[in-house]
Amino acid sequence: MIINLSVMPSIQSFTKIIVALSMVLSTNAATANPVACLNTNVGDFCMELLERQAPLTVTNFIRYIDSGAYLQNIFHRSEPGFVIQGGGFKVASNNSQVNVTPVTTFEPVANEFGLSNTRGTVAMAKLGGDPDSATSQWFVNLADNSGPPAFLDTQNEGFTVFAKILYDGMTVFDTIAGLQRVNFGGALSSTPTVGFDVSEPVQVENFVLINAVELHDVTAVFNESAVTFAVDTGDNNSYSVRLQLLGSEPDILFELDPASVTPLVAGSANMAVFSGQNRTLEIPSVIINETTILKNIIMSLSDPARMQFTLISFEQE
Repeated sequence: MIINLSVMPSIQSFTKIIVALSMVLSTNAATANPVACLNTNVGDFCMELLERQAPLTVTNFIRYIDSGAYLQNIFHRSEPGFVIQGGGFKVASNNSQVNVTPVTTFEPVANEFGLSNTRGTVAMAKLGGDPDSATSQWFVNLADNSGPPAFLDTQNEGFTVFAKILYDGMTVFDTIAGLQRVNFGGALSSTPTVGFDVSEPVQVENFVLINAVELHDVTAVFNESAVTFAVDTGDNNSYSVRLQLLGSEPDILFELDPASVTPLVAGSANMAVFSGQNRTLEIPSVIINETTILKNIIMSLSDPARMQFTLISFEQE
């Protein structure tokens, strides 16, 4: 279904504005950030995988997704006010016997610390004293753990943040943090449980369980009233940009955040495109919540002085 919102205005070139803004900014490799959406028995959440900031770690995480390692995986560690951790153990039932087994891991990934461990970020777990020991386990920061008392930005050469939780996904982790914790021994000494009676044998459904993982290769992510993406402006120029939503009446209007404009050293297949001929911005796909992806979004630069874009049309499946 194509939704047409207005007639496209004719305006000056977006490319010149972007080039002027980005002269003093650093360069990065261009890839669209994939989004992983996970279904659990306590709620669904999505995370944006930050390929530009932690490429090796994201590749490692996707490798585990593709291997099926995170299906029937549990969140085995809950530390309220600190972290929720998973990725290390799978659970299954065999002849009424519940078995918790460690994930078969690949070779460790090199540490890529760069982003701070603030609330809502996702980072790799690793062995103490070995910064390059991360494999399958990851955790979600429930608080700002960059400084004291956790010092995750400096401890063990810093813990690599490779994703951030989108939309209202942190409500899922706050819910997990409020669940009963049980000591099952070993690495499962602080395991969140769902409706577990300690006088009865544990069942699979008593664990916080990942039922499904879906990886979306989208061009853009809409989150916190802004859309972020990489754009090809022609003449071998590409940039990472952020458009802030200004309002939806009478038109859906966005404004470029100048501080977000970063030149990229190489393009990718999944990028937005600005056309100098018809002066429109075309975004192939954008994820707007846990269940909705819009396709073929078209915007026009309706106010070049303020760098504002009007949404023209999009397709909704």
